[in-house]
Amino acid sequence: MLDARFIRENEAVVRQSLKDRGQDESVLDQFVELDGRWRTLTEEGNALRRHRNEVSEQVPKLPKDEKQAKIAEMKAISDRIKAIEADVKKIEGARDELLLNIPNTPDPSVPVGALDEGDLFLRTWGAKREFDFKPLPHWEIGERLDILDFDRGVKVTGTGFYVLKGDGARLERALINFMLDLHHDQGYREVFPPAVINRKSCVGTGQLPKMQDDMYWIERDDLWLNPTAEVPVTNLYADEIFEKKQLPVYHTAYLPSFRREAGKHIETKGIARVHQFNKVELVKFVLPETSQQELETLLADAEAVTQALRLPYRIRLLCTGSIGFHSSKTYDIEAFAPGMDQWLEVSSCSDFKEFQARRAMIKFRREPHLKSEFVHTLNGSGIALPRTMVSVLENYQNKDGTVTVPEVLRPYMKGTEVIG
Repeated sequence: MLDARFIRENEAVVRQSLKDRGQDESVLDQFVELDGRWRTLTEEGNALRRHRNEVSEQVPKLPKDEKQAKIAEMKAISDRIKAIEADVKKIEGARDELLLNIPNTPDPSVPVGALDEGDLFLRTWGAKREFDFKPLPHWEIGERLDILDFDRGVKVTGTGFYVLKGDGARLERALINFMLDLHHDQGYREVFPPAVINRKSCVGTGQLPKMQDDMYWIERDDLWLNPTAEVPVTNLYADEIFEKKQLPVYHTAYLPSFRREAGKHIETKGIARVHQFNKVELVKFVLPETSQQELETLLADAEAVTQALRLPYRIRLLCTGSIGFHSSKTYDIEAFAPGMDQWLEVSSCSDFKEFQARRAMIKFRREPHLKSEFVHTLNGSGIALPRTMVSVLENYQNKDGTVTVPEVLRPYMKGTEVIG
């Protein structure tokens, strides 16, 4: 979250940020009003305490009749101070709740624009495959090869869920293992955190309260199904202080992810938008002065996956109206799916600066005698399934209905070259 003092001293900057994001400014108006009351009461309380201390030093020297009057006066002042402290505590709670709903300020390099319309396409990699037949969408490929089953997914759970079978399940497992090995070689330390997370962790990374309706809640235990491994991995270091020499810290993690996306899966046929999906995540904890460069290397590390799979893709720099609530700057990697004739987002790489670290209280200390500072956190999908699966099936399909296994995945499938 943003620092209350920063908002107080840079109200115009925060207000412009909300405008650029296309978001309601009323949350800032409420914060300013509450913060004004908080400051007024705090100043009054401090003044009363100073006066009480001054009088307390004088009371023993006063005549008896004056002493009793001053004691009565001090009692009234003490009662007022208690009332102020109660009001300040109540206002602080309401103000802190508002802070959780104010988004991060976009980095100056982020283009200003409305959702999608203002995004910039920076570059493409690889050429779209030219087919000598009409490429099929992945759902037809999967059903013909009996590696993708929608009906049984609906039977077991409901709409928006599916089942991978046979070489389809093996292909997805191969993708996950390939990515984890690649990121290990890039310098990321693998972790396997819980897929169920508590409320504090969801608040720490910014999923709550803003994105509550898009998450699965286990009401009985007040726990949440993992929306992205960014949440548990980032919160591994909540309420901790790194030594400077420990940074940067890089982690990669595989976890199943769950998102309600109420009604949205109906808009997209197949498995490009579903409620449960696998994802390999990349998370960084870095020094503030390095986070911009760390974002570029994070993007390159995620691109290495699509390049190794030889999937044509493009890089999109998200504008102010497109970036996530907690992001300061985001790049998307979009792989091309020829059967759907669409570019599909397979990775989002974001720099959150100190936004998440402030919420989760993740700090570092440059020297033992210096005051601690907030680290900068970054996160990227490295990369997300099943859209990567969609792109692989559609780009590697053959005229006879088979699918060629990408060369880099064959060792993970015991040498299988073709799914047929």
